[in-house]
Amino acid sequence: MSAKSSSGLPIFAGIGMAIIWGFSFLFTKETLDHTFPLQLLGFRFGVAALFLTLLKLTGVVRIKLKGKPISSLLLLALFQPGLYFIGETWGVKWTSASEAGMVIALVPVAIASMASIFLKEKLNVKQIISISASVFGVLLIVSAQGKPQFGEHLWGILALLLAVLAAGAYSILARHSSKRFTPLEITFIMMWAGTVIFNVLGVGQSVGEGSFLTYLSPLQLPSVLWAILYLGALSSVLAFFLSNYMFAKLPVSQTAPILNLITVVSVFSGVFFRGEPFGWIQALGITLIVLGVWGTNTFGRIALPPVQIEA
Repeated sequence: MSAKSSSGLPIFAGIGMAIIWGFSFLFTKETLDHTFPLQLLGFRFGVAALFLTLLKLTGVVRIKLKGKPISSLLLLALFQPGLYFIGETWGVKWTSASEAGMVIALVPVAIASMASIFLKEKLNVKQIISISASVFGVLLIVSAQGKPQFGEHLWGILALLLAVLAAGAYSILARHSSKRFTPLEITFIMMWAGTVIFNVLGVGQSVGEGSFLTYLSPLQLPSVLWAILYLGALSSVLAFFLSNYMFAKLPVSQTAPILNLITVVSVFSGVFFRGEPFGWIQALGITLIVLGVWGTNTFGRIALPPVQIEA
C-alpha cells in the first residue's frame, strides 16, 4: 500500500464516523416519535452492549478487565453515558435534529474550558476568541426562535448544554482512567452501564404509567428496530472504531475539521429529511460554532480523547 493511500485511510475513517454520528441525531428524533427518552436509551445501549460482547466473545476485539478496578469507572458512568445522553436525548426531543447537532458541537469547547480550569492548561487569546464565537453562535440559534421563554425549546437547549458539560467533565475524568483502561474497555463498561441504568429507569417508568408490555411495544415497528440498530451498532460501536483509528493516525489539526463535519451532516439531515427551518440566523450560528470549535482545537494542544462522546 502506498504512503498516499495509507495516509488517506484515517481521513476516510473520520469522514465515515462524521456521517454516522451526524445522522444519529436524525434517527434519534425519528425514534422519539414512537418512544420516550429512557426507553430509547435503554434499547440503544442494550444493542451496543450486546454487539460489543459478541465481538469480544468471537475474538474480533480484545477486552481484558480481569484484575482492573472497574468500580473506578462508576463516576465516569454518571457523566457518560448518564448525564450526557439524558441531556442529549431530551434535548433532541424538545428541539430539532439540526439544533441538537449545532449545540453538541460545543463539546470540544467545553473540554478545552474545563481543562483550563481543572487541569490548569492555559488558553491562549485565539482560543478564548474561538470559544466566545462558539458561545455567541449558540445564542444566535436560541434567538432565532424569538424572545426566549421557558417552554420546551429553551429547556431543550439547556438539556443539550447539560450534555455538553457532562461530556467535558467526562473527558477530564477519562484522562485518569485511560492510564488503566484502553478506550475500548472504557466504552465496553459504559455501554453496559447505560444498558442497566436506562433500562431499569425505563421499565420503572412504563410500570408506573401502565404495564411492562408497553415498554416493549415500540419494538413491533420496523422503523424503530432499524433506528435502534443504527444507533446501537453503527453510532455507538462502528463509529467508535473509526474515530479511534482516526485519532491514532491524524494530528489534532486534521481531526478538528472532520469533527466539525458531524455538525454539518446533522444540520442538513434535519433540514432535508425533516423539513426543519434553516435561515440566515441559523447559518450564521452554525458558522460561528464550527469556526469556534476549529479554532479551539487548532490553536491549542487539547485533544479530544478517542472515546465516543458524540451521538
